[in-house]
Amino acid sequence: MNDIISAGLPLAYEDLLAKCKEIGFTMPSDLYIGSLLKTLICSKPKANILELGTGIGLTLSWMIDGMDLDSTIYSVDNDPQLIRIATDFFGEDKRVNLICEDGSAWIKNYSGDLFDLIFADAWPGKYSDLDLTLELLKPGGFYIIDDMLSQPNWPEGHQELVYELIGVLENRKDLQLTKMNWSTGIIIVVKK
Repeated sequence: MNDIISAGLPLAYEDLLAKCKEIGFTMPSDLYIGSLLKTLICSKPKANILELGTGIGLTLSWMIDGMDLDSTIYSVDNDPQLIRIATDFFGEDKRVNLICEDGSAWIKNYSGDLFDLIFADAWPGKYSDLDLTLELLKPGGFYIIDDMLSQPNWPEGHQELVYELIGVLENRKDLQLTKMNWSTGIIIVVKK
């Protein structure tokens, strides 16, 4: 077995990579998390999905690729430039809701249906507002986080925050999780 992604890239992926270089966006998620999210989303027909941290939309392209026609995704980012780029690529898709707002405020104010899958790729929903975020997850739903392995761009003290987050997740009785030393370090959580 190898780690080659052979299932085909999303249609917008190469153009989004070019856009990363054009604007100097240096925090894109890798192919592996995208492929994993697409696979998990394929297991959830008529899904309600949340992405916290749209970024430039690379991971969003994978998730949209995995959604059926009856699924919906909310993708939240506080950077207007990044939301504009994502809107240029995905704004015509009626299943996609792109939201330019502070993630913490959005989590606190959301009152819609629970989510089948949450990908927390930003501070809110991961290092802050974790309990509120997990309250938005359906039983049987996936909560996915990446960047759990040490990264060269981490600020001083960030490793301790990662260890603390992992400890909190491991000690919750309402969750089942698997830690994966793969990609950038992924944790897959299912709510019991």
